[in-house]
Amino acid sequence: MLYRLDFTVEYNENMAQQGLLGVWAEEANAALGAKSAGVVVDLWKVVGERKVLVIADVETPDDLDRILFDLPIMQKMGHLVQVDVKSLRRYEDFAEDVKDRIGR
Repeated sequence: MLYRLDFTVEYNENMAQQGLLGVWAEEANAALGAKSAGVVVDLWKVVGERKVLVIADVETPDDLDRILFDLPIMQKMGHLVQVDVKSLRRYEDFAEDVKDRIGR
């Protein structure tokens, strides 16, 4: 099942930028490893924002929830990370469904 994940990462006054970058570097290693493993289809960093967009291919919502709990950035500063999750449907399947529904 495909999911779109929009991560917004904040940091508070107790964390210097270098601290944030250290956690983010650890997270980047995990994300690129997940991409190599095929769990992450692709990911992008939004320019000028502390935001990352991910397309993930995970079998169940339970699996995705477990993965999110285990991410380095969530373990170290999860209270400062907002994740917006959307389930995706392949457009080809949608298009076929629309064609089948015409004229019902």
